Amino acid sequence: MKKQTQRKPTRGKFSLLRQLCNLIPNHLVPQLAREHAVEEKSRTFRPWSHVVSLLYAQLTHALGLNDVCDALRLHSGPLSAIRGAIPPSKNALSYANRERNPKMAETLFWTMLEHLQQLHPGFGAGRRPKFAFRFKRLIHVVDSTTIQLVARRMDWAKHRRRKAAAKCHVRLNLQTFLPRFALVDTAGEHDNRRAHELCAGVQAGEIVIFDKAYLDFDHLADLSMREVFWVTRAKDNLRCRVVRRLQHGRQGNIIRDDLIRLTGPTRKSYPVWLRRVVALVEVDGELREMVFLTNNLEWSAQTITDLYRCRWQIEVFFKQIKQTLQLADFLGNSANAVRWQAWTALLLYALLRFCAWLSQWCHSFTRLFALLRSALWQKLELLSLLEVYGTA
Repeated sequence: MKKQTQRKPTRGKFSLLRQLCNLIPNHLVPQLAREHAVEEKSRTFRPWSHVVSLLYAQLTHALGLNDVCDALRLHSGPLSAIRGAIPPSKNALSYANRERNPKMAETLFWTMLEHLQQLHPGFGAGRRPKFAFRFKRLIHVVDSTTIQLVARRMDWAKHRRRKAAAKCHVRLNLQTFLPRFALVDTAGEHDNRRAHELCAGVQAGEIVIFDKAYLDFDHLADLSMREVFWVTRAKDNLRCRVVRRLQHGRQGNIIRDDLIRLTGPTRKSYPVWLRRVVALVEVDGELREMVFLTNNLEWSAQTITDLYRCRWQIEVFFKQIKQTLQLADFLGNSANAVRWQAWTALLLYALLRFCAWLSQWCHSFTRLFALLRSALWQKLELLSLLEVYGTA
């Protein structure tokens, strides 16, 4: 009986870390450094070395500045092959995170995301939940996640008496599972103050789904004027009167389906009719009554509840960003340092998703991350490695 041989990934000329960094065009980081006045403030520790260092910190779950600097110094030879990147000193990396403009990291992320989608227009397609394939139009999911910080060191991010936190607001494209808008700020402001900014780029005919934390009737009226469809949850103190009943009696999990008009002070913000659907929704194995609002008067009530169920997909995205990548332990305490690390995490997420798409990776994002982290300095063909382990 012949012994079955296991496939092995192809040996390559470059390390896996170098192949990941090579996805970033040569000119891009120096160009953005000049545009955001980062280049003129850097001496020996160049912006490219800064970006590579932060990507490495994300990929290895670095525990602190010493962890990043010592590890890169030990691998200074293969590191220098990544377009001349050099290992930073602890003071240089700390200073760069604190003083350099994090707007450069934000622009780098959006530019790279656009570049990857232009390089392969199919990148990200096919990730929608099965229900979402009924819709030919784009579906956006809006939500935020709170990132806990150390209160005694971060006065800029005071959240509660003994806590500090930053907040990442995201508008996620449900079709590609990639962000279309992101905002990193302190957690002190209420979510609905960011609603206008998050949905500014949504086009007529598209759908936006968000939680009741973003409920602002001035914003909802603006979306309706722009012919954008929206679905959200109603707050418990909603004041309204029923204009017309669209459903008489309970049908399945749909308890009520009404056209309503707001009463009280909110009527001035949203003077036209809107739709309220009361349904039983399964949460953690239990049926709970939830109240949904929408400006679409034609969809079935079940479609509205199914659309809101799609909102849970953004929780998967946040789990990948916060738990799989490095957004729990920060390399600096300043606002700039936190933003640099958050935008670098989003950049790495886009790069890993792109590699997974090219290799048709069929396992979890966590397994993809763990596989690459374990072999960063090995000279293996990246796509060959993912194809071998992705089909195992």
